[in-house]
Amino acid sequence: MEMKKMRQVALILAFGLLAPMLDTTMTNIAINDISRDLGSSLNSVQWILTAYVLATSVAVPFSGWLSQRFNGKYVFLSAQLVFGAASIWSALSTDVNSLIFARVVQGFSAGLIIPLVTTILMSMGSRKVVNDLMMIVMLPIMVGPIFGPIIGALIVQYGNWNWIFWINVPIVLIVSGLILWKIPDLPGTNVKAKIDWLGILLLGAGSTSLIYGISRAGREATFNNSDTIIYSLVGIALLLVYAAWGAFKKGTAVLPLGLFKSPVYSATIFNLILAGIITNGPMLILPLYFQQGRGFSILATGLWMLPQGLGMLLIRPILLKLMNQLGTRYVVLISLSLTLLGTVPLMFVTKSTSMWLISAILFARGLGVGGVIMPMMTSILVGMKKELIAQANIGARIFQNMGGAFGSALVATVVASYLQNHHYLTANIVSYQHAFGWAVAITVLMILPAMLLPKTVD
Repeated sequence: MEMKKMRQVALILAFGLLAPMLDTTMTNIAINDISRDLGSSLNSVQWILTAYVLATSVAVPFSGWLSQRFNGKYVFLSAQLVFGAASIWSALSTDVNSLIFARVVQGFSAGLIIPLVTTILMSMGSRKVVNDLMMIVMLPIMVGPIFGPIIGALIVQYGNWNWIFWINVPIVLIVSGLILWKIPDLPGTNVKAKIDWLGILLLGAGSTSLIYGISRAGREATFNNSDTIIYSLVGIALLLVYAAWGAFKKGTAVLPLGLFKSPVYSATIFNLILAGIITNGPMLILPLYFQQGRGFSILATGLWMLPQGLGMLLIRPILLKLMNQLGTRYVVLISLSLTLLGTVPLMFVTKSTSMWLISAILFARGLGVGGVIMPMMTSILVGMKKELIAQANIGARIFQNMGGAFGSALVATVVASYLQNHHYLTANIVSYQHAFGWAVAITVLMILPAMLLPKTVD
């Protein structure tokens, strides 16, 4: 394939990532309005975010199997159309339960789309060509955190939250037409490939039960309640059953336990879970702080969130150079330090804290958070056997997404629990301070396993 045609395909793939990448940040900014319009608590509404992330995790291993069994072009097209249909369902939802179910379908289709983009790229040429094209494809991932909140704010400010989902429909239709027109056929590479259905079910059900148990703590105003204890124990039991299943299936399990024999892999997976928590948790409550704590409009909220997105964008182009010069371990440690620099002060913000100071804090936080995950995703393959690379990537993405879902649930629980027990005027501000405190503690916890990461990416 000519380079010109490959660039056209890369642009289409990037366009195909646009809606899923913008969706999460736009939904974050609209959580307050969704909660109000649907008459639901934060504890319930956060499942709009959590369900999406969990469904994305469950879909990841299906993506590889589908692309092996069927034509990758039509798998990608089908995932886009399902995402569009789920967006329509979300936009038409009139109660929180319907919206949560719609987000499950939407998240599952997004979980298919993201890995498929890499699969299609890898089939187009050499590693050097793929690396060059990856910069085009990564654009929506980089700009999503910057423009998502602003676009979402404009939509909600001058329309309503339903249009956050309606806007996906024309994008999906255009992308679908371009896929049919420009993407080449990608025949399945292994039509007899099998998938570990039971393993996926155990991992998905176990993590969901755990997170649901934590979210119930917010409604009960304490972690010491029967629902939290029962669902958490069921989740742990299911994950232990998966451990036994994985030992039995060995290399054919969706997540082979042999991967964890590598200290680098184990440390990276642990930190990816925590990274998901410190990323998604604060992203849920920052818009609430601006809207409920400071009384800002949703548009002003989107604009004040911009510094964090800019920090995440600016760090991305220099990460590879930094890893080559300093090594993965030190890049992650520096990034964690910047994350702490941009999170510790949020434990002390009030209604009168200077917004320019908060902007500087969020910029530092964006630099830090933006520099944590990518180096770890690179280091996870160090010393990995070639035949395990695909499953190692699946495991990394699953656990990162689980951490993100856990982060949303944990932060929502901390805030809701505090507000149910405290009713003074500034209780909401203090509840956010407590939630940021949890983010700080988890960031500190990441430092020790980060010391096990390789010094180089070679």
